[in-house]
Amino acid sequence: MNDETLVMTPGPTAIPVDVRNAMARSAMNPDVDPEFASYYETLLDKLARVYDTNDEMVILGGEGILGLEAAVTSLVASDEDVLCLGNGLYGDGFSDFVEMAGGNPVSHSIDYTDGFDADEIASLVEGNDFTAATMVHCETPTGLLNDFEEILTILRDAGILTVVDAVSSLGGTPVPVEHIDVCLGGSQKCFSSPPGLTTVSVSDSAWEKVENTEQDSFYTSLEPWHDPDFSFLPYTHLVSNLYALDASLDRILDEGLKSVFARHEETAQLCRKRGRELGLEPFPGTESLCSPTVTAFEIEGRAKEIQRRLHDSHDVLVATGLGEMADDILRIGHMGYNAQKSRVETTMDALESILD
Repeated sequence: MNDETLVMTPGPTAIPVDVRNAMARSAMNPDVDPEFASYYETLLDKLARVYDTNDEMVILGGEGILGLEAAVTSLVASDEDVLCLGNGLYGDGFSDFVEMAGGNPVSHSIDYTDGFDADEIASLVEGNDFTAATMVHCETPTGLLNDFEEILTILRDAGILTVVDAVSSLGGTPVPVEHIDVCLGGSQKCFSSPPGLTTVSVSDSAWEKVENTEQDSFYTSLEPWHDPDFSFLPYTHLVSNLYALDASLDRILDEGLKSVFARHEETAQLCRKRGRELGLEPFPGTESLCSPTVTAFEIEGRAKEIQRRLHDSHDVLVATGLGEMADDILRIGHMGYNAQKSRVETTMDALESILD
């Protein structure tokens, strides 16, 4: 890849110049510099505004998967039952983290083209004693966006803690954080910042459960970030990555969340429209399930070839599917900095040339 390559992957995304420049700042020492605490608190405040929440914010030094594992490790005790909702690769994958934490995953897996039925979830809740429930807001591998509003209400009324992977939706589309106990984001998706940071909002109920759950990990635990007797940060933070995230959050807040969400929706509609004109259908099949941050087109058995030709002939980098669908899905990321009509038009023009 060269500097002229148009990176249209669903994370890591292309990074704007001002965000890259922010990383070049002289780095303060987060362990001893007295100014760092004030800087970090201001950064957390900006993050909370993007999350649109009053819950406590945490930034972990590690890629988004760290947040998924840390949330489960922190909340789940041995032999506790956890409801794992899955209609995609990452939703199904939560059960692995539950098992590693010693819990009992109760998987409710449905077809990867379907949304969840609230009545079915209510029936599951009535017949079981779940400590927590895990789910994914946007399944990046298939471009599917889940509507969890009603389901989150059902789980909350039953006293079940909720863990939501919103890594590829936060900052690109509304997320019902006010109904979520642990909401996970990642720097390299809609924030268009470099990979390396996990963002987390934690409710009071979730903190209470963390404090009452024996922790058998340090780095993959949320507990050290909430202990008033501990040092300000559990470990030396990734300062240059924090600078980049700060610049990314400024971009979002300066534009305004309402405008940012509208830009993502308009760009996504353009991408899907251009795809249908080429005879391609978004994977979920149902328009209401299509994410405004990533579109996955069905291209059976040709995705890797088309990905290579787009890169070699047009300097456009897109992604293919994952797992068993690696060669059957072509994914275009229109999230964060990439949610621009001009960038989507260039990508789809190149795709049209390849298909012709």
